[in-house]
Amino acid sequence: MENINLIDTFSEFKELKNIDRATMVRVLEDSFRSVLVKIFGSDENFDVIVNIDKGDFEIWRNREVMPDGEVEDPNLQISLTDARKFDEDYEVGEEVVDEVDFHKFGRRAILTLRQNLAGQIMELEKDHLYSKYTERIGDVVTGEVYQIWKREMLILDDEGNELILPRAEQIPGDFFRKGETVRAVVIRVEMRNNTPLIILSRTSPVFLERLFEFEVPEIYDGLITIKKIVRAPGERAKVAVESYDDRIDPVGACVGMKGSRIHGIVRELHNENIDVINYTTNVQLFIQRALNPAKVSSIKLFDDESRADVYLQPEEVSLAIGKGGLNIRLASQLTGYEIDVYRETEDEDEEDVSLDEFTDEIESWILDELKAIGCDTAKSVLDLTVEDLTKRTDLEEETIREVINILKAEFE
Repeated sequence: MENINLIDTFSEFKELKNIDRATMVRVLEDSFRSVLVKIFGSDENFDVIVNIDKGDFEIWRNREVMPDGEVEDPNLQISLTDARKFDEDYEVGEEVVDEVDFHKFGRRAILTLRQNLAGQIMELEKDHLYSKYTERIGDVVTGEVYQIWKREMLILDDEGNELILPRAEQIPGDFFRKGETVRAVVIRVEMRNNTPLIILSRTSPVFLERLFEFEVPEIYDGLITIKKIVRAPGERAKVAVESYDDRIDPVGACVGMKGSRIHGIVRELHNENIDVINYTTNVQLFIQRALNPAKVSSIKLFDDESRADVYLQPEEVSLAIGKGGLNIRLASQLTGYEIDVYRETEDEDEEDVSLDEFTDEIESWILDELKAIGCDTAKSVLDLTVEDLTKRTDLEEETIREVINILKAEFE
């Protein structure tokens, strides 16, 4: 009976796992052969025949007939008297083929075989998983949250494979409970302790690119190309798109009627602000679009240094810089140019003075606060109200009034 149970085990493995027939036969044969080597010291003179469909196997041993008393290796040789027990016509030098009854090896051998088989199948599973997910790098997968730890989450895909979503690859504001469904992109597959580790990400620009492909058929069909994506996950993203068909407005197609297409993406990314920008090889125009929503007055390019000086009306400066300098940082990453922002002043006749001239009277950290919101000259500060300055910097109202008095004195 043990024999049949063994085969049941094989067929169970066959049902459960992603292993093809040829591989299965090879694994079974290897497992039998390793047991034969353990018992007889060699498996070279054995033929192993596995029949997966019938769920059985045969093991045949080939031995050379030797004169009585001259048998040196009973595994490779058989005496003439013993050979004639199988068939009376055998002669010395001929080959005897007889079937080996696996049961006679005892339970120990069967146990060894089982363990060997389980080990090999596990290795195959790992290889299968590794190659399957290596091919899926860059694809979005959906899984169920199975366990949540401090630094990562364990997610199970629909086949029960384990995927890891590290905390660093989650969007700030992501909050998942056990049993919830998560969408993320496969970014890499590593081997850790001989086990494939599949790492997911929701912060990768590739994740945003795939979401656009799902929502915008024109991107999926290749009519619109995403040229570049830069992201501050959960806060803001800029996506440069281009269309090869003049009849298609790439930005309009990505945003959709009343924002219908982009809305789904924004919701998936916890209200990340997404600026979709029309790509162009005209650097000036591209920088101007990248600084959206700020309106640019003029741009001075320094191509050899990949740098641009951008001039704006005073009220546009803070828009261009964005909260914590985020807008200008993303615009720089998108265009590949280092962008410096300057305000345009109307009455050029009266000289403006750089804030750096006031280091004797105003502490440098206060000046840094003002520069952080785009005020680098005395007039740029005086153009703003006390209320504005209080709201946009971390300075006290009293400090701001003192600064304004010092700066005003310069022009009196």
